[in-house]
Amino acid sequence: MHWLNSEAFTAFDQHVVWSDMIGNLLGLAALALGWRRAMLTWPVQLLSGVVLVAAFWGAHLGGGVGKQLVVITVAVWGWYQWRRGSGGGSGRLAIRFATWRERAVLVVATGLGTVAVASLFLAFPKLSWNPWPDAYIFVGTLAAMYAQARGWVEFWFAWLAVDVVGVPLNFHSGLPFSGLVYIIYFVLVIAGMYAWWQQTRRTTGERGGPQPRQPVTTVEGARA
Repeated sequence: MHWLNSEAFTAFDQHVVWSDMIGNLLGLAALALGWRRAMLTWPVQLLSGVVLVAAFWGAHLGGGVGKQLVVITVAVWGWYQWRRGSGGGSGRLAIRFATWRERAVLVVATGLGTVAVASLFLAFPKLSWNPWPDAYIFVGTLAAMYAQARGWVEFWFAWLAVDVVGVPLNFHSGLPFSGLVYIIYFVLVIAGMYAWWQQTRRTTGERGGPQPRQPVTTVEGARA
């Protein structure tokens, strides 16, 4: 823990620690693998969460530590979901657009979850110095990971919503590498969202029309 939270380098008056840098580089790798629908995305994402626990612990952000612990749990669950949906671990995953009902449930759950977590942070100020954005990122991350595990294209939109708030919050929390990586996430998420949308569009066209309640395609997996 001590080594992970030691300073790696200083740039533009920003002190970057090893845990912040390594954890986020692993997170970038997980996102890139998710873009390719690779099964390896989940174990890499899990490892990223473990390292980032050290980063948030060192920054005295209890909310961030809790978030990463839940991210680790969701990564294990998502890994299982993808393997189960791949037909016995063959590395092929069905992806589709969520139904309107599923979208509504996801949005409402995110809103209610944000209020609940922010209320907890307000009741216990030591957990977070900036309760509302911290709660929003916490719950939004869970929503994005849930949608990703289900193979919904909309998970990319959820990540975009998280990135918009995550960039300024991380810079103000003394985790500049996290803030920089969130900017990179923003670009990669747009590219990944387009790639998934194109894939579902091609397969839907081959089938002669949309089938909103069925997986519209299967894709090769190897993700993190």
